[in-house]
Amino acid sequence: MKIIAVIPARYASTRFPAKLMQDLGGKTVILRTYEAAVSTNLFDDVFVVTDSDLIYNEIISHNGKAIMSINEHESGSDRIAEAVEKIDADIIINVQGDEPFINKTPLEQIIMAFQNDTEKKIDLASLMFEIKDNTEIENPNNVKVITDQEGFALYFSRSVIPFSREENVGVRYMKHIGIYAFRKQALLDFAKLPMLSLEASEKLEQLRYLEYGKRIKMIETSHASIGIDTPEDLEKARRLV
Repeated sequence: MKIIAVIPARYASTRFPAKLMQDLGGKTVILRTYEAAVSTNLFDDVFVVTDSDLIYNEIISHNGKAIMSINEHESGSDRIAEAVEKIDADIIINVQGDEPFINKTPLEQIIMAFQNDTEKKIDLASLMFEIKDNTEIENPNNVKVITDQEGFALYFSRSVIPFSREENVGVRYMKHIGIYAFRKQALLDFAKLPMLSLEASEKLEQLRYLEYGKRIKMIETSHASIGIDTPEDLEKARRLV
């Protein structure tokens, strides 16, 4: 399989505008994310896909690979689909541009899921890890996911799912990590499908896949990612560089 990584990078983030161009230990957030993806040595190629001249030039000026997004897009998946339509690849890994501390192990797990999927049941694969702190569970910025017995996603929500009506029944709360791996055709299909009500309500693009019957394999990992959604997150990240 030919496996590539694509990093969708919007300049005008809703919660934290221009966050990808913020300084993080002498380098921008987006450059650190790009370099971290390359350094895993897991991918045949790595690209940043962006609608911003600033981000494009930031990557190119550091000898990276970037693609200017031609059209306006509602989601990262739409942006990636446009970019990879003519690129030769079997599996596309969507690495979030605001997660500069990429860990190689969960990426290996997600790639292995496709390598073991001989019957091609998986359209997408993604990551999750258990959270136990109530503040974390109730935080709407933490997207929660519930799965079936085979580990395929049933639903994603910013709300607390499942609702715990009964205590001590073994419920685990799983936080979704926004790294996806797609079969190329599933990604191209996504871009042709209109947004439906669940995606519009939660503002979670992964719900479009579920609403149209695509299967998302969730892989549990113990490696929690560190994303930068707010200025406070950036300050925390600066202490880790």
